[in-house]
Amino acid sequence: MTTTQDRRTARAGERVPYDDLPTPVAVRLRRPGWRDPRLLLGVALVGVSVLVGAWAVGTAGRTVPVLVAREALVPGEAVTSADLEVREVRLGTADGLYLGPEDLVDGLHASRTVAVGELVPATAVTNEVDADLRTVAVTPRGPLSRDVVAGAEVELWHVPGDRTGGDGGVAAPRLLVASATVAEVATPSGAFTTGGAVSVHVVVPLDVLPDVLGAVADDGSVEVVPLPGPAGS
Repeated sequence: MTTTQDRRTARAGERVPYDDLPTPVAVRLRRPGWRDPRLLLGVALVGVSVLVGAWAVGTAGRTVPVLVAREALVPGEAVTSADLEVREVRLGTADGLYLGPEDLVDGLHASRTVAVGELVPATAVTNEVDADLRTVAVTPRGPLSRDVVAGAEVELWHVPGDRTGGDGGVAAPRLLVASATVAEVATPSGAFTTGGAVSVHVVVPLDVLPDVLGAVADDGSVEVVPLPGPAGS
């Protein structure tokens, strides 16, 4: 080995013998074998990626049968096969969130409004009947908006028959129900039908039913005013 004296001599311009210099050790690169943990880990990661990709592509392209509302479903209404139709759609990760043909059993009722052509969410039906809802038929005297259709959300207003108030002024219409759901719009038809009155069947809460029935029996009229929403747009 080169000593301190040799280094000093080299700095002084004297040549250090070559045999005294350290001999470098050559490092040989070894080809990784099949038992190399890093190679095995890489192969495993590639395999997992291929399987996940194939699963994602297969899931995205798979169609499943689901139920679609043929007619608007309204809260409290019984749900039967006549109200629905089966369609094949691609749901992907949403599979299981919507009603399928195998889920249609006796005793189902709508728990919320489902518009025509909409997929029926599993949460929109129930086996329990809502005892706090009632369906009432009203016959508006004024023109009916085209937005008043089955499934639409509407207001009910009472227009007094005698528009003269107690103080000699004009009695103003009053709001009966701030939000009701239209179950059906029935237009009279047939050879023995007289008049062109249209009946609107609305679902109202039980606590406002006496007021609504009193207004229907009054000399005035109950008018239906649509609220902004998908069903009435």
